[in-house]
This record gives sequence, C-alpha cells and structure tokens, in this order.
Amino acid sequence: MWQPECSSLTLIQIFQSTPTEEVPFWADVVLGFRKMTEAELKKFPQHVFGQAFTTLKCECPAYLPWLEKRIKGSGGWILTRRIEDLWELHPSFDVVVNCSGLGSRQLAGDSKIFPVRGQVLQVQAPWVEHFIRDGSGLTYIYPGTSHVTLGGTRQKGDWNLSPDAENSREILSRCCALEPSLHRAYNIREKVGLRPYRPGLRLQTELLARDGRRLPVVHHYGHGSGGISVHWGTALEAARLVSECVHALRTPAPKSKL
Repeated sequence: MWQPECSSLTLIQIFQSTPTEEVPFWADVVLGFRKMTEAELKKFPQHVFGQAFTTLKCECPAYLPWLEKRIKGSGGWILTRRIEDLWELHPSFDVVVNCSGLGSRQLAGDSKIFPVRGQVLQVQAPWVEHFIRDGSGLTYIYPGTSHVTLGGTRQKGDWNLSPDAENSREILSRCCALEPSLHRAYNIREKVGLRPYRPGLRLQTELLARDGRRLPVVHHYGHGSGGISVHWGTALEAARLVSECVHALRTPAPKSKL
C-alpha cells in the first residue's frame, strides 16, 4: 500500500569487513540491489565492502496520524485511559489486543521484554539525499522530509529518557566520519526513545480467566527496532487472531450429552 507518508530513497550500507553473506536473503525484496563499486567505496576509506539499493522510508509523524484517521474512518473509537490490569477492560470490551510494549511487563507479567535505549540527533542538512548505514546498524544517516536523523545508540536495559551529551558527541562524530558535510549541519536537536525488545515478538492469543469470567487477549508486542518494517504484516496476523476470538465468542458452547 503506497501512501504520501511513504517514499523511496537510495540506501547505502557499508561494512568495515566483508560480511559472510554478501547477498542477503532480502536482496530480491528491495529494488536494484547491487554491490558497491571500488570507486564508490573510496568515499568511505574505513570500509571495504558496500551494498546499494532502493527502499521505502516511512515518515512516522505523518504516517501515524494517517493510521488514526483510517481507524476513525472505519468507525473505530480512540479512547485515552490509564490501566494497571487488563481486567479493568472487562466487561466493556469482549476482546483485548495488547500492544502496550514495555507496559506488558506489568499488564501481561512478561519479564522477557526490556528497553533498549535509543538516542538520535535531528539536524538540518538538506543537501543529504541518501540513507547511509554502517553495517553494524549502530551508525546511520537518515534523510527525512523535515530533518536528517543521525544515529544512534543501542543501550540494553537502560530506562533513561534524558539526552546524554556524551552520546550526542559520539553520534555526531561517527556520522561526520561517514558524511563529512554534516559538520555544517545546524539546528541540532536530541531525541531519546525506548525500543520494546524481547527475545521473540509475542503474537499470540491468551485466554484470561478469573472468577468464572473469561477475557480473550491477543498479545502483539516486542517488535524492538523493527516495528515499522514489519508492523503491517504482524497487524494482519493479529487481526486474524482477533477474528478467531470473535468467532469463538459467537459460537455456542457444546451441550453435554450426559
């Protein structure tokens, strides 16, 4: 599904050592995948191998309101409410989809989910046109509609939402090493977020029971840093699980023949 909030851009991915898999499994999913030439790699003297291809970028500040509008246009409601137990939603709702991310530590009793702190810089550098990413995934330069995002950090178990000055200096230094023109970047802003990581995405149905009551819950969380990449597919699967729950609720329980 192509939306104005999504557009294409060229991604350059560079490595300091040749990866074991020079042609990754997803090479036929993106457009125009190819290995970078020696001439292209001269721009990155600390790197020996590179890949280039065309992919999609999604501008979340525009995309999320579009999704909200889509929900409302289909007759959905959006309610803001703080809860501390999923049972607080019963009996107002027949089926609950738990997309609470890190909140699932409390709401679902899931100790496997934990934060991975990410700090980035948002800068003005309108001359930057290509997405440049170090093979480790830790350093990246992501041009957007209104700013360029420079990243980043990957700090497991860190709940700190305050910007760290040393992190910012390291990020800017690493990104300038890949794209020296970023020394001229201006209007630098710091942003911090917590990625909801888990050893594996939780996408499953759980039937809660208490005092003779039942509450079907579809768990849908733990996407980590890959939420935007896979969200549409996992949402379709979550919707399928919800349909199964609704069907089960509408199907009368079999009567005993005894």
